[in-house]
Amino acid sequence: MTGKRTTDPRYPGAVFHVLTITYLQPADVIDHARPAHLAWLADEVDAGRLILTGRLESGAGGVLITADMSTPDAEDVIARDPYSVQGLVRYDRVGFTGGLRAPSL
Repeated sequence: MTGKRTTDPRYPGAVFHVLTITYLQPADVIDHARPAHLAWLADEVDAGRLILTGRLESGAGGVLITADMSTPDAEDVIARDPYSVQGLVRYDRVGFTGGLRAPSL
């Protein structure tokens, strides 16, 4: 294994969230809304709220990983997604502590 794992005592209460998206509408409806969703994703990454995003290999949805934030803040991120606003997706959220992580995080 290359790289170094680290625990950072400065952030004992760090909570990250894995947000999974499941499409609820046909592909043509999702495709129509995708430009607004992608612009929103770029804004969230630029603001530091999301650290990694991508589509599922199956094409049935996507995954977003948040920066350290509270559960209400993660729910707010979900609520602002244009896909959510239009009722096109279902989000599932799993929060986890970031106790052991790469130095870059």
